[in-house]
Amino acid sequence: MTDHLARPLRKVDSEVAQAINNETLRLASGLEMIASENYVSEAVLEAMGSVFTNKYAEGYPGRRYYGGCEFADVVERLAQERAKNIFGCDHVNVQPHSGAQANMGVFLATLKPGDTILGMDLSHGGHLTHGHPLNFSGKYFNVVSYGVHPDTETIDYEALEALAHQHKPKMIICGASAYPRQIDFERIGKIATDVGAFSLADIAHIAGLVAVDLHPSPIPHVDFVTSTTHKTLRGPRAGIAMCKEQFAKDLDRAVFPGVQGGPLVHIIAAKAVCFYEALQPDFKTYQSQVVKNAAELAKSLKEHGFRLVSGGTDNHLMLVDVSAKGTTGKVAEKALEKAAITVNKNTIPFDKNPPLVASGVRIGTPALTTRGMTETEMQIIGGWIAEVLSAPEDEALHKRIRQEVELLCHRFPLYATRLSQYEKAQTI
Repeated sequence: MTDHLARPLRKVDSEVAQAINNETLRLASGLEMIASENYVSEAVLEAMGSVFTNKYAEGYPGRRYYGGCEFADVVERLAQERAKNIFGCDHVNVQPHSGAQANMGVFLATLKPGDTILGMDLSHGGHLTHGHPLNFSGKYFNVVSYGVHPDTETIDYEALEALAHQHKPKMIICGASAYPRQIDFERIGKIATDVGAFSLADIAHIAGLVAVDLHPSPIPHVDFVTSTTHKTLRGPRAGIAMCKEQFAKDLDRAVFPGVQGGPLVHIIAAKAVCFYEALQPDFKTYQSQVVKNAAELAKSLKEHGFRLVSGGTDNHLMLVDVSAKGTTGKVAEKALEKAAITVNKNTIPFDKNPPLVASGVRIGTPALTTRGMTETEMQIIGGWIAEVLSAPEDEALHKRIRQEVELLCHRFPLYATRLSQYEKAQTI
C-alpha cells in the first residue's frame, strides 16, 4: 500500500474529514426525528466503505459484462435471497441506487410515455415519484391523483375507486412518504385488478414494519413492490424492487440496462448486511418499539395541545399541524433545530401554505429507537417539542433545551468507537 493510501483521511483531506467528524458529533449529540432517517450499524458502514466500491459489475450474478465479478456475485446473491426471505416475494432486484430509481425501473417495465397513472397526491402524503409535475413521473405520464378524505384525513378509498373506473389508469400506485395510518393494500390491489391496471406498492417508509408483520404486506396483493433500504429497514441509502415472477425479466431489463449502468457493489454488500440484521429476532423487537414510541410521542404531543393529522399514528411517523399554534412548519423546523431536535417541515392535507413554508412538521421515531430510547424518553421529548414551539423565537429557551437534549443523548451513545477516534484525533 502506498503512503498516500495509508494516510488517514484527516491528513489527506482535512476539510472533508472535519465535515464527517462534525456530522458524527451532530448525530451523537442531537435527536434525529426525521421519519425517513435512521442510524445504520457499524457493520453496514463497514460494508459501504469496502473495496467493493472499486468494482464494475454490469449485468447480474452469473451474467456479467465484466470479469472479476465472482465475489460481487456472492454479495448480490446474498442480498437477493435475504430480501426474498424477509418479504416472501417471488423476485427481487437489489441494484436500484434509490427508491426513485426502483420506481423508475417499474415504470419502464410496464408503461409508455403518455400512459395514465393514478397515484397519491404529494400534498396528501404521497411521493414525488407518484406523479408530481416536477418529477419524471409527472412529466412523462398522464397523472390522476387521489388523496385523503377531508373529514378523516385518511385515504379516501371510495374516491380512489371512482377515479380508477373513470380514468382507467395503466398503473395504480400506493404507498406514501408522510401518511401515519395503515394502508389497505388488498383493497387497492383489487381495484387495480378490476380496472385492468398494474399495481405498485411503494413501501419505502414502512418496509421494516412490513418485514416483521407490524403492517400488512402488499406482496400478495400487487404486481410490484418497491422500497428504499435506509428508513425503517435501517440499511444503506439505496433501493430495491420486487415483483411477481411473470414480471421478473422485464423488471431486470428495465433496471439494467434501462435506467442504470454499473451497480454499486459496496452498497449491495451493505444491503445484504442490513437484510441479515432484519432476519434476526431482535429486529421485530426493535420495530415493535418504534411503533410504541411513535404512539407515545403522539400521545404526549396531543396532551400538549397539538393537533395531529388523522388524529394519531399507526406506524413510525406523525404529522403535526403547527398552524394551530400560530406558526409554520418552516419556523418550527428551525426553532427545533436550534434545540438539537431535527424534524422536517411538511405540508398537511389541504395545506394553504406553500411546501417550503408548510403548516406541519413530520416526526418519526426509528432513529431514536435505534439508540435504545423508549416511551419514557418520548414523553420527555414531547414536552421539549411543546416548549420550543410555544416560544420559537426564544434563544435562551432553545439553548437550555439543547443542553438537556445533549445530556439525554449522552445516556444513549451512538457510534462510540468513531467518536473516540475523533476525540483522539483532535488532541494530535
